[in-house]
Amino acid sequence: LLSVVDRTITGAGARLLYHRITTPSQNLEIIEGRASAVQFFCNNSGIRISVRSALKQIPDIERALSRLAVGRGGPRDLGAISNGLVQATEVERLLKAQALPNLLTRVKVDLLGHDALCSKLDSALIAEPPLLARDGEFVAVSYSETLDEIKSLRDEAHSVIARMQAEYASASGIPTLKIKHNNVLGYFIETTAAHAQRMLAAPLSETFIHRQTTASTVRFTTVNLGEIETKILNASGRVSELELEIFENL
Repeated sequence: LLSVVDRTITGAGARLLYHRITTPSQNLEIIEGRASAVQFFCNNSGIRISVRSALKQIPDIERALSRLAVGRGGPRDLGAISNGLVQATEVERLLKAQALPNLLTRVKVDLLGHDALCSKLDSALIAEPPLLARDGEFVAVSYSETLDEIKSLRDEAHSVIARMQAEYASASGIPTLKIKHNNVLGYFIETTAAHAQRMLAAPLSETFIHRQTTASTVRFTTVNLGEIETKILNASGRVSELELEIFENL
């Protein structure tokens, strides 16, 4: 029987039809409600074709929800839910001006009311998210200021340090000031001994912290430089942690 009557075009529709055939209702109101819905689409071929076309664009939300519910889902499942809910509004639009039987009237109402969730997922996810959260790189730019900052540190550490160097050179009035790095001190600010006296005196001494004096140079750090260095060193791991946190929150 199923092989003869099944003309469904979505996975969820196929499962629903299978369930209704294998466990048929004995409630006359439910049976008549379903029959009226079928009759409506039989009598309105234009709407039927349009609705079927819209349904073809809907991902399998049911499967996506099932995977997420048992902790086996990923960003692609969130994307499927987002795309499916957006497409549901198109189905509602197609039915909007029609005189519908009761079952379809109730269904139409359920297709709406997800704007906040759609907006949230749309702003959080890239257009084609990966299958697994651990694959990373699925969070859209500008969704998390913290994540964007850490990614910038990870991907553009040299540029970040160069900007800091320019800011410190301007603040201190020492154009020859440099930010350097070695395996012992990590990142440090270096200037000549002649210029160092200015940095060791107030008010610059409140910002620049002395670290080391050599024969020809003096080396400093700042609270911000120390924080940036830590972030750069931990950036890759922190990016993964933040993305997983965002996924769990979504």
